[in-house]
Amino acid sequence: MIKRSLLRRILTATVLLTVSSTGFAADKLSIGITLQPYYSYVKAVVDDKANIIPLVDAGFNPHNYLPQPNDLKRLNEMDAIVINGIGHDDFALKVIKASQRDDLVVIEANKEVPLLPAMGQSVGQGAVNPHTFVGLSTTIQKVYTIASELSKLDPDNATFYRQNARKYAKTFRLMKRDAMLSLGELDTAGMKVATTHNAYGYILQEFGVDVAAVIEPAHGVEPSASQLQETIEKIRESGIDVLFYELNMPNRFVDTIEEATGVQLYRFSHMTHGEYEADKVELEMRDNVETLIEAMKFVASKRAGEKA
Repeated sequence: MIKRSLLRRILTATVLLTVSSTGFAADKLSIGITLQPYYSYVKAVVDDKANIIPLVDAGFNPHNYLPQPNDLKRLNEMDAIVINGIGHDDFALKVIKASQRDDLVVIEANKEVPLLPAMGQSVGQGAVNPHTFVGLSTTIQKVYTIASELSKLDPDNATFYRQNARKYAKTFRLMKRDAMLSLGELDTAGMKVATTHNAYGYILQEFGVDVAAVIEPAHGVEPSASQLQETIEKIRESGIDVLFYELNMPNRFVDTIEEATGVQLYRFSHMTHGEYEADKVELEMRDNVETLIEAMKFVASKRAGEKA
């Protein structure tokens, strides 16, 4: 009799534990993201306290992606969605509008970020550079905004989210500090760079580097023969030292420019290709910073050689 009573108690406790665990999982927020960097940001903030749902499967091109029925289905599973909101994820805005969900919380990650104007021969007046995820300081600001907004939705975990945001932000602050120490007293005054498109302004400005020319008329649009020739002439006349181009995008005109001008080429990651990974932004940002340091040291050495 005692054994039966004990067995019933064990079974009851097991059932209650199962129900409790299931209820806890169901109480988690489901947070949507639109681009790979935002997966890294949100994961850094929430860890395992919320579910993260990419709106679109990895491997898509955000510049020409057209919304699909499955996107709407995924959106309906979300309590909130974190968007870039200033370009690069316009497809998501269409899905959000189509959902007609008044209860969906839309977190605009860039709402506190000082934005740079867009550059390019075909860029409209008033357009802004949407590539804030390539910058260090802009990344930090967006992570704080995300943590703040999620804390309002999930106050029980607010302290946890804010602590994680500070920890993640410290990673990028240290990254920038180490880069500055590496550069030391390096003289890169007058360093002139061109970029294939207007993606790298946010990281370049943090190191005092100005973009003298943008080759693509608009992002993802190859220059015409006449536009390419104008760019080649500008690079020659301006004495541009370095051309940055995108790591994961083949640019047929880059080789032409290199041959015609002798400009030094360096590749940056755009961070919006590949899988959704927690450490993607940290790893690719570190690679970008190291590439920038290499380019700046090249220019300093070149300048020193010219003075000798």
